[in-house]
Amino acid sequence: MSSLSDVFKAYDIRGVVPDQLNAEQFRAIGVALAQFTGGPEVLVARDMRRSGVELSRAFADGVRSQGVAVIDLGLASTDLLYFASGAYDAPGAMFTASHNPARYNGLKLCRSGARPIGRDTGLVEIQSTAEALLEEWEMTGPPTFSELAPIEERSTLEAYADHVRSFVDPASLRPLRVVADTANGMGGLVVPKVMEGLPFELEILFPELDGTFPNHPADPIQPENLVALKAAVVDGRADVGLAFDGDADRVFLVDERADAVSGSLTTALVASAMLEKHPGATVLYNCICSRVVPEVIAERGGVGVRTKVGHSYIKEVMAETGAVFGGEHSGHYYFRDNYRADSGIIAALVVLGMLSAGSSTLSELLEPYRRYSDSGEINTTVDDPAAVVEQLCHEVEAAGGALGTTDRLDGLTVDRGDWWYNVRPSNTEPLLRLNVEGPDPGRCALHVAEIQADIERLASPIGVAGGRPERSGA
Repeated sequence: MSSLSDVFKAYDIRGVVPDQLNAEQFRAIGVALAQFTGGPEVLVARDMRRSGVELSRAFADGVRSQGVAVIDLGLASTDLLYFASGAYDAPGAMFTASHNPARYNGLKLCRSGARPIGRDTGLVEIQSTAEALLEEWEMTGPPTFSELAPIEERSTLEAYADHVRSFVDPASLRPLRVVADTANGMGGLVVPKVMEGLPFELEILFPELDGTFPNHPADPIQPENLVALKAAVVDGRADVGLAFDGDADRVFLVDERADAVSGSLTTALVASAMLEKHPGATVLYNCICSRVVPEVIAERGGVGVRTKVGHSYIKEVMAETGAVFGGEHSGHYYFRDNYRADSGIIAALVVLGMLSAGSSTLSELLEPYRRYSDSGEINTTVDDPAAVVEQLCHEVEAAGGALGTTDRLDGLTVDRGDWWYNVRPSNTEPLLRLNVEGPDPGRCALHVAEIQADIERLASPIGVAGGRPERSGA
């Protein structure tokens, strides 16, 4: 019961409730965070999952037992929590399992100023402290906290909405038809508030906050979860569709033709806008983004910096480089002026601002960026994903360049000239993730089959999930 190794991931905590996570564990994690940050207060927020109420209360009690006050933000999106952490210069804790099914919950933590807490920036220490407490409590019984620091309820929704709108000039926006699928997640709370007063005709699909996700999973990277949004865009003759995940920190776009837009294309598009506003600035992109992203950054006069996958890594590199913007293929978009935190709704507003600046449709804006074809992310369950990566790397390097050049920034990336691929172990699940990008759909599909055959030969996979050839992005 005291081991938390299965739920502490690279940059968050996540697991099934109550099988892997329960109130007692979160009480210990609350104590550990309070000791790690040193007070005087911690912000706590939660998404709409039913287990969030009990778990967040237990966590808050653990924090308060250390003489550290709790500011309870109530229901919030993850990017709202990050905004509050920056605005109030206080550590934060967001109870969410993002896109995972209803039976999951978890915790994203940050230091004051929305600075990340990941495996290399405090999460290991917090896990160690919490495990020691749980071992002690197993012997002595659950603790009784007789004296608790104050807890205060505070709403930051209005201030957050004002902050998000500051990334565009409202006077420059033109009437657009926008459909947002919030998937019964926290977008149902924040999207209407952000769009309030802007000249958009807004339709929201599944706005009710319901952590059982009765309509479809809150995972917009999966094509099957965009079906309702695409239909609504076509039926309503909308200019753009927005698909948010469960905690509303990610967004994926659908153009006016109901074609899905990859996270790489959105990264390239937003990077263009940010470089127009900040000439010569540094822009980050992770190692599975399409080649179009660094190409566009260079064409727009920016400085591109390639990073590992994951928000805690990207935020650290943003702080080191002063980057104005960073993007991930997974739909996370980071802004220097948002305390270096990610926000899907800010990215969406930037795109709406670009549409407002001219008469082009979204598909027309994106056409210059549709240069390559990608596989989508293909997930394979194997006994030891890291071992497969090492074996594959050994084979490629042993070929002396005949099988491409390698780099190990994150997993293994192999450059084969006019195509490339990346394989890396998941940070949150027992999966091997494959991304392939090539010059056209046919050759991309052939290369996917080639690398999948190598994976099968090396690992005898248990099962395969996801992935399909689609244009642009990796």
